[in-house]
Amino acid sequence: MSETIPFFDGHNDTLLHLHFPDRGGGRSFFERSDHGHLDLPRAREGGFGGGFFAIHLPPDPTAPPAAASEAGPSTTLRLPPALERAYAQRLVIAMSAKLFRMEAESPDQFHVVKSASEIEQCLEKGVLAAILHFEGAESIDPEMESLEVFYRAGLRSLGIVWSRPNLFAEGVPFGFAHSPDTGPGLTDAGKALVRACNRLGIMVDVSHLNEKGFWDVAALSDAPIVASHSNAHALCPATRNLTDRQLDAIAETHGMVGVNFSVTFLRDDGARDPHTPISVVVRHVDYLVNRIGIDCVGFGSDFDGATIPQEIGDVTGLPRLVAALRERGYDTAALRKLAHENWIRVLRETWRDA
Repeated sequence: MSETIPFFDGHNDTLLHLHFPDRGGGRSFFERSDHGHLDLPRAREGGFGGGFFAIHLPPDPTAPPAAASEAGPSTTLRLPPALERAYAQRLVIAMSAKLFRMEAESPDQFHVVKSASEIEQCLEKGVLAAILHFEGAESIDPEMESLEVFYRAGLRSLGIVWSRPNLFAEGVPFGFAHSPDTGPGLTDAGKALVRACNRLGIMVDVSHLNEKGFWDVAALSDAPIVASHSNAHALCPATRNLTDRQLDAIAETHGMVGVNFSVTFLRDDGARDPHTPISVVVRHVDYLVNRIGIDCVGFGSDFDGATIPQEIGDVTGLPRLVAALRERGYDTAALRKLAHENWIRVLRETWRDA
């Protein structure tokens, strides 16, 4: 019998489902559900040891309708409207509180981690490890005062943007057969944000950032470059994916790419087809490993945030992905790197903990 390898994941949107009953049926994370992709009982079954729990902010219901969070094939590039900081801060605080209440409800099963050592301890003890991640910096003020407060509360990972504009940068719009070079780079406030994150030890996530913004982060940051849930543009020319040149820059910093399970970022036709075979995920893993090395690749599933291959289905399907990779020729040492060791390494280097 092969070793059970714990899986640490670069991105999920489960908090969005849990916070908004109309999205997840008001489910509890600690009870098995038919809704969504991830809860604790299914995580145990699938060998899911933890990951980045993203706070993704839906559009303000009082604002004009925004574009959907996932697109099929399209050459029309549109960005949703920006969010007001007051709205973003209220929602970020409420959803962060949800994460902390989950920890308080069952601290022996669920722990919000702030160091790489804590992740290792959780994986050893079978406690699900959660990283607080903001998917977009709309809740951050230009003086970075709120960033300091959120860091003290447990924030350890920040995506400068989701796919919309904000004070700091412009997100990449969802589109297909188009490069990620879609708009301007970081603003002065965005450059200050990167420096502040470096100083505090907050991981900067370049997923959803357009190409000019990516290169500004690469020039400024003293930490490894990380794209928590993105794929190879050479295989799927979606705007959300990374060009070979971007991948090479990530490898130069010994950074990370988390392979996204969203079929629209996997398929060479960009179609939202759940019948996409698991081999397409393996194809992206192969490409990234060959391009940037086995030490720089992991997973960023986008559970509860995307249409994923039915062959995976939900978190319980992770062993099928591991089996497909093993059949492809990845040995146990390589699988351990892909499943969790690379994430722990890059976080240790970013967070600067022993």
